[in-house]
Amino acid sequence: MINAVLLAIIVMVILSLFRLNVVLSLFIGALAGGLSAGMSIDKTIKVFSSGIADGSEIALSYALLGGFAALISYSGITDYLVSKIIAKLNQENTRKARLITKVTIFVFLIILSCFSQNLIPIHIAFIPIVIPPLLSLFNELKIDRRLIAVIITFGLTFPYTLLPYGFGYIFHGIIKKSFDKAHVAIDFGDIWKAMLIPSLGFIVGLIIAFIIFRKERSYKNIEFTTKKPPVKLNPLLVTLTIVAVIGTFIVQTLTGSMIFGALTGILIIFLSFQFDWKELDNELIEGMKVMAYIGMVMLVANGFASVMTETGQVSTLVKSLIALTHGSKSLTILAMLFIGLVVTLGIGSSFATIPVIAAIFIPMGEAIGLSTMAIIAVIGTAGALGDAGSPASDSTLGPTAGLNMDGQHNHIYDTCIPTFLLFNIPLIIFGFIAAMVL
Repeated sequence: MINAVLLAIIVMVILSLFRLNVVLSLFIGALAGGLSAGMSIDKTIKVFSSGIADGSEIALSYALLGGFAALISYSGITDYLVSKIIAKLNQENTRKARLITKVTIFVFLIILSCFSQNLIPIHIAFIPIVIPPLLSLFNELKIDRRLIAVIITFGLTFPYTLLPYGFGYIFHGIIKKSFDKAHVAIDFGDIWKAMLIPSLGFIVGLIIAFIIFRKERSYKNIEFTTKKPPVKLNPLLVTLTIVAVIGTFIVQTLTGSMIFGALTGILIIFLSFQFDWKELDNELIEGMKVMAYIGMVMLVANGFASVMTETGQVSTLVKSLIALTHGSKSLTILAMLFIGLVVTLGIGSSFATIPVIAAIFIPMGEAIGLSTMAIIAVIGTAGALGDAGSPASDSTLGPTAGLNMDGQHNHIYDTCIPTFLLFNIPLIIFGFIAAMVL
């Protein structure tokens, strides 16, 4: 009989590939897994519902960050920058100018998305600020939006796996806590060293993406004209926006709460009295709407994860795969990485995957003779696997939310599948190498 966790994930993925809404796919997958494990419908729904509550803080954080992002965009900064770039293209629409513009966009998005994880940890909240105003420019340059999705997902995943700052500090902290629970002593500073080789997989995947998606791709044509009135940039509003962002960063750092950080930024803009409150309220609500769907998916993903844990078949899945490897070091490492991929793919959160797998992987790694550094690399890689590519991950939902504002970017085929193939395959390879050599 097929493992309940594996069945649930297969059902969820297949339904998503057939373009059923991700929320419904997760719910049906959870039901399939729960019933397969012998749980009653009532118990499955009860566990699912209680799990949803665990994600309420994250959902509220995303909604508020989305609203804050919309208020920043309302200041006109992004529109101003886009209008300047378009005007320059109209003046000098040569092959060289287009190439320089493309490279500038790519570098800008890589830096910005990486900073959103570490320097200014607003996570995916920057996407509704930056991406929608740039869509017309992407269309003019005929940039394949799948490449943009890969770039953003790279910036949302690579930094936390390697760098112990911002969200990376949280991710590494979860790994450290898992080892503490297993009574295995490790230094926090060793985690980034162990993750150095596996994280190279993200870089390789990004390079391959630039090769695969280098060709132009046409979307609905949008006319650009220099006759469009230029957007004026108010220095006071720029200063206000910078103060709001800094305020958000400081409060979020001091309190450890994305909710209070976002509220700080929102209040700074409202209490500046530079805008009509009615208009600000409308922008705030629209921004919340963009991120609310992602928050809902994260809520349902938490319910899905709770059902998977309640089945008790995560450990069964692990034991079954280990039995197939017959104690082989290399095959066991690959089995551990595969388990991490399956669990994260279903849950949609690498952060939630670590506690699920670490309690089993630590003694398992010791049993096959892996060093502590190698076990760290396996657990960190196994947790990160699947975050890129999962239909329920904010690392894929975020890019889709921005790129599909005009209905020309499919979540599964344009974000999930490209990021899944380009990042997870190199991650497995480099994670395996790290486990074997460390």
